[in-house]
Amino acid sequence: MPQPQRLHLHVPEPTGRPGHDTNFSYLPLSAAGAKRRPPVDVAAAQTNDLAFALIRVLDDQGQALGPWAPQISSGLLRRGLRSMMLTRAFDVRMQIAQRQKKMSFYMQCLGEEAIACAHALALSEGDMCFPTYRQQGLLLTREDNNMVDMICQLYSNARDPMKGRQLPVMYSSKKQGFFSISGNLATQVIQAVGWAMASAIKGDNKVASSWIGDGATAEADFHTGLTFAHVYRAPVILNVVNNQWAISTFQAIAGGEGTTFAARGVGSGIASLRVDGNDFLAVYAASQWALERARSNFGPSLIEWVTYRAGPHSTSDDPSKYRPANDVARFPLGDPIARLRQHLTMLGVWSDSEHEATQKEVEAEVSAAQKEAEKYGTLADAHTPGIASMFEDVYKDMPAHLKRQQQELGAGS
Repeated sequence: MPQPQRLHLHVPEPTGRPGHDTNFSYLPLSAAGAKRRPPVDVAAAQTNDLAFALIRVLDDQGQALGPWAPQISSGLLRRGLRSMMLTRAFDVRMQIAQRQKKMSFYMQCLGEEAIACAHALALSEGDMCFPTYRQQGLLLTREDNNMVDMICQLYSNARDPMKGRQLPVMYSSKKQGFFSISGNLATQVIQAVGWAMASAIKGDNKVASSWIGDGATAEADFHTGLTFAHVYRAPVILNVVNNQWAISTFQAIAGGEGTTFAARGVGSGIASLRVDGNDFLAVYAASQWALERARSNFGPSLIEWVTYRAGPHSTSDDPSKYRPANDVARFPLGDPIARLRQHLTMLGVWSDSEHEATQKEVEAEVSAAQKEAEKYGTLADAHTPGIASMFEDVYKDMPAHLKRQQQELGAGS
């Protein structure tokens, strides 16, 4: 009896050869200002070419070029630069706090700050973000950001808004349009699409914005979300942050070696863009375009933000074990903070002295928030919510047997 033939699987592996293992080099980089900007009411199929390009606004000299260059005030640009600087300063100090055992875990967004910070400035009040664990910039960009609460959540202390029930960095803030982060990959996509469908049914003009990493696009929930978003024309933006690496695998493992992640939207009949995620102006412009499209009932958009995870995946990770030593040097898009700083300097609305002063200001702001949060304890000194609190926020009316158990634990805690 003939033996069945074995299926041979090709699993792509990074080799460190320039151009072989990078999605940003499998297609040539587009020149700044070279890509067209279609009207927001265009049919999804008429954006297909933009899923295989790279929308850029800032050139190497810091000039804003082309049809995607947004009409944005210098004041808003200055706020955007400060927000990115604040986010990076927050990350630096929280990384140190984790090493001091004040929290169990932390995740930076080093090198990716423009994506969340520019997107946050484009959103309107009432829009809802369904983020992953690298969009702290969405919260820190808001004028009403509560950094003390964020740090208390990281410390799992007595003032932790999540009462110790979430892993550090998994923030939640309904008031600020920041849906609870889930540790399960891709769940936020279907949640965002469902929220957007409900928004449309109610007849309001609010938009959902979901976030997912390149690796999580391999999850079934992502593809289910695309189908529902397309079929129901949900007012949602599906953000795919392609930072080149998952915790230990290159983005090619998730299918990024043969095409773009934006192309997955094309296959689902969704308007799709591929954008330089380290170009603050391009991020703001693409976000505005997708938000206006969704708000005007022209349907969903998928945006692939091409960026680079400059730091480890988390404080538990050592990227030197799996990334080529010259990996950062081969990434061509540059630091988003440096690029926007160059643009503002060229406009004459920013200077080296102001940059230094702002850097000191944001570091002092983070330091003050950290000191305030530490009044409520850290993980190191065990000022955590009492164990009896695990019964709260589950039932509207707590059953009698749980009340008894809670009282027993409360008495013993």
